[in-house]
Amino acid sequence: MRLPAGTTLGPYEVTAPLGSGGMGEVYRGRDVRLGREVALKLLLPDAAGDQERLRRFQVEAAAAGLLDHPNVVAVLDVGTHEGASYVVSELLEGDTLRACLAGGALPAARVHDWALQVAHGLAAAHARGIVHRDLKPENVFITAAGVVKLLDFGLAKVAGQVDSWPGQVLGTAAYMSPEQARGRPADERSDVFALGSVLYEMVTGQRAFNGSSALVAMSAVLRDEPHWPEPESLEAARLLHVARRCLQKDPRRRYPSAAAVAAELEADPLAVLAAGPWPRRALAWLSNRLRT
Repeated sequence: MRLPAGTTLGPYEVTAPLGSGGMGEVYRGRDVRLGREVALKLLLPDAAGDQERLRRFQVEAAAAGLLDHPNVVAVLDVGTHEGASYVVSELLEGDTLRACLAGGALPAARVHDWALQVAHGLAAAHARGIVHRDLKPENVFITAAGVVKLLDFGLAKVAGQVDSWPGQVLGTAAYMSPEQARGRPADERSDVFALGSVLYEMVTGQRAFNGSSALVAMSAVLRDEPHWPEPESLEAARLLHVARRCLQKDPRRRYPSAAAVAAELEADPLAVLAAGPWPRRALAWLSNRLRT
């Protein structure tokens, strides 16, 4: 980490390092004007010379800066320090969904709560014309208070702005939609597909599409169906039903929006299942099991 405690970036004072990655370094900081703690993300000098990484950094700041929603990390400011760009965001205490999945599948009630918050965050982005294009457990943060925050809008497509990566394959192989894997334009239904992948993983503890390489994972996204386990509860059945529709290969067969996913998650689960492609015997079996 390059910045020692006490370094000032405009009105922000670095207090401690938080971590680093390929794009930049993240520090805990303090806004000396308001006395509040913040997160400071500094673009590394060598990354600043890489046009693609610089574009990602700029897109992330611009996209997240358009949003004001409790389920999206808040971008508070941008600036430069000795020629290096930085972004100031709210300081989050907690862990990523990826870390939460280290022990395998999560309880259905927790999955429902977190998936609903992700859907609300995506719906807020979509309402502003923003498609995330890289939703995955690493980019979902769970605060200590149980609030879900969407992170990393570095690959986002913003309506009214020129796409920085037209025709390129964008995203993370195991979570991207089939249309993204083919390098085709992505709309909000692509984020719905990724939400389905994340939801499936929370329920089952396994990735919906896996592979020994990115190419194998992309091939699975294009051609394979996930294994659908027998649900253990009414809530698990509803969650798997929602995930199944999100993960349709044809975008026209998915939920039309993240808002529609949220509405399904907020509806009565028996009504959701009764309206879906579930055989009557399966519903009867599930109802009997719940009574015992």
